[in-house]
Amino acid sequence: MLNPEARLIQNPFDPKVDKKSTRDGFGAGVIAAGKENKNIVVLSADLKESTRAESFEKEFPGRFIEMGIAEQGMATLAAGLALAGKIPFITSYAAFSPGRNYEQIRTTIALNDRHVVVCGMHAGVSVGPDGATHQMLEDIGMMRMLPNMTVIVPGDAEEARKATTAAAAFGKPVYLRFGRSNVPVFTTSDTPFAIGKALRLWRSDKPKVALMATGSMSCNALMAARALEAEGIGTIVLHVPTVKPLDEEVVLAVAKEVLSIVTVEEHQIMGGFGSAIAEYLSEVHPIRIERLGVQDQFGQSGEPDELIEHYGLGVSSVQDAVRRATGTLH
Repeated sequence: MLNPEARLIQNPFDPKVDKKSTRDGFGAGVIAAGKENKNIVVLSADLKESTRAESFEKEFPGRFIEMGIAEQGMATLAAGLALAGKIPFITSYAAFSPGRNYEQIRTTIALNDRHVVVCGMHAGVSVGPDGATHQMLEDIGMMRMLPNMTVIVPGDAEEARKATTAAAAFGKPVYLRFGRSNVPVFTTSDTPFAIGKALRLWRSDKPKVALMATGSMSCNALMAARALEAEGIGTIVLHVPTVKPLDEEVVLAVAKEVLSIVTVEEHQIMGGFGSAIAEYLSEVHPIRIERLGVQDQFGQSGEPDELIEHYGLGVSSVQDAVRRATGTLH
């Protein structure tokens, strides 16, 4: 059953549930943060409309900087602004930030532990027709390896809004990962969110498998859990928006309740969220883990829903992974 403490929408399984992109949540959140703190500035690399930075420019034109196609310079300037007391949000497609300016993020932001919020938009295969060049599938791995860097992947637009305002007040480097496609808004303004905290969404009476997911894949895990319960397969669904640092206490507690784990992420399986779970649990509580994600491939053009299914991240694929874990896949 749904965890009442998660305070989700009344019926997250309704196919008519409201859908928005997580980049829209960023647009709302950064304006709210800007009203609270005049030191917040937003930098764009010639993509202000697509990244929703445009809304901040209209509200605070004197605190918006258009850099042009210059992600490396954007990261370096942001580090300098942070040194001067500003709180810069740098925005571009994740394929270019952190994809193009990784060295500048590493050396000027992370190494100096500067409070810059790196906003990677259009991540994952669900960018759709933009194709492999724009479907960033390696960014979680890149950013979670950087010392001092916190990595957050919001599950929906409402959580993206909260993550943005939380990052503005965090005081350290943060990477926020957003998507372009509209995805179900399954959380509410009352749903708990805090950097570094995971959230139980679902628990069956006798769970055998834990579904641990990040980003919009948590909604797919939730859908799969309800369908599996109808088959008599009990699960726990753990939503993990903060990939680094992991909520180790909750991850370990959930792992001890089940016989196996399935992780789900819209990212390469190597180095990403599933790897973070496996690395931690291998040291403290070895358990069978199946990781769902992109299997060492680049993306390709297609409709977002088609690509999610093609790369084995849809609800039916999650269900099959759980059936494999329980030996009930026929």
